[in-house]
Amino acid sequence: MIRYMLFGLPLIALVALVAVFALSIDRDPGLVRSVLIDRPAPAFAMAEVPGLSVPGFDTAALKGEVTVVNVFASWCIPCRDEHPLLVELREVTGVRLFGINQSDAPENARAFLAELGNPYDAVGTDRDRRVSIDWGVYGVPETFVVDARGTITFKHVGPLTPAAIEDGLLPAIAAAQD
Repeated sequence: MIRYMLFGLPLIALVALVAVFALSIDRDPGLVRSVLIDRPAPAFAMAEVPGLSVPGFDTAALKGEVTVVNVFASWCIPCRDEHPLLVELREVTGVRLFGINQSDAPENARAFLAELGNPYDAVGTDRDRRVSIDWGVYGVPETFVVDARGTITFKHVGPLTPAAIEDGLLPAIAAAQD
């Protein structure tokens, strides 16, 4: 009897693990639920990146019109990949775009934006990642939509792609404008 249990328990555990993976296989890996959705943006104030021609920003700056907030860093390869899409998003939609520069040296952030273009209306420096933690950021890049009341209405984890913009970000911006 004990012998069957010794062989049976690992088999049962394996079958249970396979079942969990099988039930989760169709889930979108980029979809990470955020407790901040439909809640006001956390209170914060970020200084500008020294030497950059745009200001930093705070919670109050998010009110008044729909804002896309993008968390990025110069050392982030996916941020480099998504950056041309942010430039295009800004040009095509005119949406207000703010950047949270996470854990980056000012000279690196300036060089990154000088090389790739600066689509941001404001860029706050988050050297210690405190603001990113308060926003529930898992890693860079991440993108949020904030409505005119300062409420977070959408979160995208990972680099933006044309499909992610078309299917997720643009509808979220439109919904936030209503």
